[in-house]
Amino acid sequence: MRVWALAWAFALTGATALMPVGDAQAQGRTLPDFTDLVDQVGPSVVNIRTLERVAARPGPGGGSGSEEEMLEFFRRFGIPLPNGPRQGPRPQAPDGGGAQQPRGVGSGFILTADGLIMTNAHVVEGAEEVLVTLTDKREFKAKLIGADKRTDVAVVKIEATGLPAVKLGDVGRLRVGEWVMAIGSPFGLENTVTAGIVSAKQRDTGDYLPFIQTDVAINPGNSGGPLINMRGEVVGINSQIYSRSGGFMGISFAIPIDEATRVGEQLRVSGRVSRGRIGVQIEQVTKDVAESIGLGKQQGALVRGVETGSPAEKAGIEAGDIITRFDGKVIERFGDLPRLVGNTKPGTKSAVTVFRRGSTRELSVLIAEIEPDKPVAAAPKEEKPRASAAGQVLGLVVSELSDAQKKELKIKGGVKVDAATEGAAQAGLREGDVIVAVANTEIGGMKDFEAVVGKVDRSKPVNVLFRRGEWAQYALIRPTR
Repeated sequence: MRVWALAWAFALTGATALMPVGDAQAQGRTLPDFTDLVDQVGPSVVNIRTLERVAARPGPGGGSGSEEEMLEFFRRFGIPLPNGPRQGPRPQAPDGGGAQQPRGVGSGFILTADGLIMTNAHVVEGAEEVLVTLTDKREFKAKLIGADKRTDVAVVKIEATGLPAVKLGDVGRLRVGEWVMAIGSPFGLENTVTAGIVSAKQRDTGDYLPFIQTDVAINPGNSGGPLINMRGEVVGINSQIYSRSGGFMGISFAIPIDEATRVGEQLRVSGRVSRGRIGVQIEQVTKDVAESIGLGKQQGALVRGVETGSPAEKAGIEAGDIITRFDGKVIERFGDLPRLVGNTKPGTKSAVTVFRRGSTRELSVLIAEIEPDKPVAAAPKEEKPRASAAGQVLGLVVSELSDAQKKELKIKGGVKVDAATEGAAQAGLREGDVIVAVANTEIGGMKDFEAVVGKVDRSKPVNVLFRRGEWAQYALIRPTR
């Protein structure tokens, strides 16, 4: 305490003071200088304004351009603004047919010298007209080449030549803790530069994107602008923030540039993105389930349901399987599977490795093109067969399945839950569920169920694979002693 007091006294009097060795070493580490990067990349960043045609309404007034820029953010993330800017009546066009009004503001960056520009899909969504302003104040009307809502990537084109294009970086080389910079138009303030570090990689906040998380200040209007590394390369597109207030709170997300360029190339060629699908519904494999069924490591994607007539069904994938590899790539998190399948060209044959009741199987699936999700069929309602109390040790009352129920669910066997109490109820089972496996053993009917349950170790949780409609999942039931 006395040392620091002395140092402070020296500082006040202008005398030279000693400081701890660690602080002296830290003084040798200078903060990064972004000035050269701004000069290098700044001219490649553009401001994007959008206009939309609205129905004519009588009366004067209307929302200002600045209000529209603020509302771009709230439209994107659905954040309420009880005391914020509101959209008033629109001015009526002279011909009474509606007028073009400012819709939003965003950012983008130049991909090619002949005018291809990348931005976010939500920046240009619903726009009647897209206006691009360069740093030299030239303004162009842009043509929308294509937009993909799932990845929030869009490509537009302006008629110009000799433009300064960005350099694209390697996301694989990006490290957590690395300095990065953003340039954009927050709240319409063009060519605003902010900086920070990479906070995390591979953030699963969407079906098809492992986001880059940073603490770079991103606000409404930054959407679509580039995230730039210290080599002056674009490594991401600033797309989202996490906020409880509507403003920046230290967490922002960027689309990795390798994912964005893959999507952008398809948009340039065909105006749309083609994605693969195999027709399964999946969820995360929990640590308890992985240990209980003998999978070991917590990894893979648990198949909860398989669509009728889908590539997965034709390949032999079943509800309750855990997909551990796709085309030789390990599925570390269940969110990896949609990305790998989605990035596979429809019509391709892919290898799938599944873990099923203690053993691994290799299957081949023909990738189809993605389509809208099908509704899940409700479990059939039929008169209950006579129940058996054989499963009371697990808190279950079960009964034999009818042939019609098996056919409807497309299963060979199982038993129907007529009541769930104690351990079964706590594990989430309920009346109408169908148990298809207990302790990694397939259940053909009541006889199998009674035999397996009779041998369970009551001192350990028992894994139960059950169906609910077309969905399958695991539960761990603690037996009564």
